[in-house]
Amino acid sequence: MSDQFELIAEVRTDLGKGASRRLRRFDGRVPGIIYGGDKAAQPVSLIRKDLEKALENEAFYSHVLAVKVGDVTEKAILKDMQRHPAKNRVTHVDFLRIDDNVAIKLHVPIHFLNEDTCYGVKTQGGMIQHQATDIEVQCLPADIPEFIAVDMLAVETGQIIHLSDVVLPAGVTSVALALGEDHDLAIASVIAPKGGDDASDAAGGSEK
Repeated sequence: MSDQFELIAEVRTDLGKGASRRLRRFDGRVPGIIYGGDKAAQPVSLIRKDLEKALENEAFYSHVLAVKVGDVTEKAILKDMQRHPAKNRVTHVDFLRIDDNVAIKLHVPIHFLNEDTCYGVKTQGGMIQHQATDIEVQCLPADIPEFIAVDMLAVETGQIIHLSDVVLPAGVTSVALALGEDHDLAIASVIAPKGGDDASDAAGGSEK
């Protein structure tokens, strides 16, 4: 996957909670850090409005990013992000450096397809419930999918879609499934109409 997002960052030398508060309040910037690989962790800051604009694009969360710090451009992924509990503003971001030849773990969003025409909804009057909105995968940076498609077209009421039912792209594996069958989590289900026999079964468990 090629870099589709570029972020301009500055080296952050004034560290500590007080410095981070001043950075956010007066400078319109967000503190962050780039770490990983064979380099030392580097505290940085980014322009808030540029970062928040990038975050509006879902693809930003599952793409290789080009983070330019001075004259050096680092390949990285967004690893973690903190937001203010009341204002929902981004308060800190973590970027993980990547190596094209080393597999990484990250969460990739799920796109549920054909929900409006789902058999269990359109024909049987059921309702779709989502048990997950993303899947943690492991793959090489070049194989990172922008999203993972889950087709709901033929799903009937009482049926549960599990991780093992999801077809992942070549070179991409599920982190949870690698731990064994006990980690075959539910992704989505269609519950029967209220009062239907399958409602409680579909809504509650992740057992097949």
